[in-house]
Amino acid sequence: MVKEEIQSNKLETEYVRNLNCNYVRVALKEKPQESRYQYCILNRGGIRFLLPCSLRYIDGAAFLYYDISSTQNIAQLFEGKTLGREWMRDFLWGMERMQQELSRYLMEGRNVIWSPEYIYQDLEKKDFYFMYVPYCRKDTGFRQLLEFWVEHIDYEDEALVEFVYSLYEQYAEAGDACLSRQIFENFKEVEKKEKRRQRIPPTERMVEKEIVQEPEQQSAQQSAQELISRQKAAEVSEQVYADRRKGFLAFLGGRRKKTDTVSYQEILQRQVGAQILGAVGEENTYGKEENGKEDEKEGEYGRTIYLDDRKKDQVRGLYRDNGELAVRIDRLPFVIGKKKEEVDYALEDRSVSRIHARILEEDGRIYLEDLNSTNGTFKNGLRMQPYEKRRLEKDDELRFGKVEYIFQ
Repeated sequence: MVKEEIQSNKLETEYVRNLNCNYVRVALKEKPQESRYQYCILNRGGIRFLLPCSLRYIDGAAFLYYDISSTQNIAQLFEGKTLGREWMRDFLWGMERMQQELSRYLMEGRNVIWSPEYIYQDLEKKDFYFMYVPYCRKDTGFRQLLEFWVEHIDYEDEALVEFVYSLYEQYAEAGDACLSRQIFENFKEVEKKEKRRQRIPPTERMVEKEIVQEPEQQSAQQSAQELISRQKAAEVSEQVYADRRKGFLAFLGGRRKKTDTVSYQEILQRQVGAQILGAVGEENTYGKEENGKEDEKEGEYGRTIYLDDRKKDQVRGLYRDNGELAVRIDRLPFVIGKKKEEVDYALEDRSVSRIHARILEEDGRIYLEDLNSTNGTFKNGLRMQPYEKRRLEKDDELRFGKVEYIFQ
């Protein structure tokens, strides 16, 4: 069992496996009144887009068991990845349908747990499933979901960034009351803005505001220098992306200060404007810096490395029984599964889950973590619990479903 206490909502949770199913179970502080409406409806099951739940007793203690088999929580699934507008559309659609189901059964929406660790997705159907705790008196973690979005959204999509910013503002002012249909209406505006943006030629998108401010007759007589400036502005779009994200995070940090009156849009304009002006004003330096980098790379490529000096045991990876290297682990975290577009090493075996396990580093040590696999992850013959982490050592025997390797 993997026990974890979430600081945001103080739910005591454990990941456990029973027969052929994986569960996350929530310990209840008090013995529940099973005859109360929400427990009756939840135990009966059949509410779409909620994790299937059952009430069980172990040594007199009460637990809610949530079946998470064949799903992945979005915190793990999208670690280190970017969430685009398409993902947000799917998530909000799932969220809306879930709330409609709750209304249909006269269930209170305030008992949904919004922390990303407890929102699960079926990778095959693309459906989202939410945890519902009857008569929950804790913080349900919607702020953690917003912070998850802030950390992962695509900052090249200005409309999406503004949507998350606006929602964060609403939550800061109204709390959970902002969880209304207005969220979905606001996102429809994001879609409309993007459609309008797509009508603008790509070369004009980076300087859209500048074009609006110029007279029409002047835009028709742009000089070659202006075109060069625009080209350079496009070349630094990656840095603008980073600055936009940095500005948003700085804004959110400043929102905790009541005296802060600077808007996110102003910070965004300053960040992007400063970057574009810097690119335009440093033409000669721009070329020299790039040439300098190329010269440095050429110097690195020119050095001779003696292959005999490299020890084979320095190659970290998964090896077969005959000592053959199956895959080199050259980055961490390293995800293993059979869904090629979602993992670093794809195993074409029916016993392997789509996203099965991962190897990661924490505090300078290497760990193996099961990712809620169906047929289990094994270290030296011992099966791991869902989301359990075990430290890896050289020559450990690993098994993913039926596929075996040696870790070096």
